[in-house]
Amino acid sequence: MKYSFYPGCSLHSTAKEYYLSTTKVADKLGIELNEIKDWFCCGATPAHNEDELLSLSLSAKNLAIAGENASIAVACASCYSRLKTAQYEVNTNLETRKIVEEAIEEPVPSGISVLHLIDIFVREYGLEKVKEKVVKPLTGLKVACYYGCLLTRPPKVTSFDDAERPVSMDNIISTIGADAVKWTHKTECCGASLTLSETDIVLELSGKILDAAKKGGADVVSVACPLCHNNLDVRQPQIEKFNKKEFGIPILYITQLVAIALGAKPSQLGLNYHMVDPFHTLKLKGVTEGF
Repeated sequence: MKYSFYPGCSLHSTAKEYYLSTTKVADKLGIELNEIKDWFCCGATPAHNEDELLSLSLSAKNLAIAGENASIAVACASCYSRLKTAQYEVNTNLETRKIVEEAIEEPVPSGISVLHLIDIFVREYGLEKVKEKVVKPLTGLKVACYYGCLLTRPPKVTSFDDAERPVSMDNIISTIGADAVKWTHKTECCGASLTLSETDIVLELSGKILDAAKKGGADVVSVACPLCHNNLDVRQPQIEKFNKKEFGIPILYITQLVAIALGAKPSQLGLNYHMVDPFHTLKLKGVTEGF
């Protein structure tokens, strides 16, 4: 299986561990990820907030670079949202297409498929085939699967699972032998890009998410978004102080958990980059035994 890979800015910087684990999982599954040549930032939240045409044009240009009939694999939920939004807008509104194509000075391909990694694992590769590759089942590890806002909403744009009750990540977690816990906040907002401008909002919202994960009995929280990871992991000490509660819940990328189950060494997956140390919990649950 071959895909054009759009890593986005975060995977080559603040979310390096997401990149390391994504490429490791792809290698273990025999999925070929070919990084799109000369890709650039999708604009993420800043462009979207400031200028709609700029936001659409940045993502549309990346689609154009990928080329007609490309299947694009995306890891970052924010990048996924922006690429899918641009694709939806130019494919459903001829006037918008005309304006965007004038801005980027080339046509926007219509036959591109934009897929998040989770979709690829579940729908394209298939969970049965993933299960066949598991050599280290994560038995006994309880995981709260956190989807956040951008993977599932708006549903007419993303077409990703159920908007309110998604199960794709949960099914992956079950496939690799861990337990996906039932909890209340799997699609609630963590505060997203308000992390710098309205930090207290992030501390409050993210605190509710961590509290819900704790009440659900989770040992770790699984994410598929660098911004969600940043808010829940890097800011966790602040969140604890703000909410006057101690959580101590490691936040792992879904690909880190899958990679371990497929036999990758934890030391190869950037787990040491996390603010909340995951090694104690993983060792306690026997996940790191044998490495």
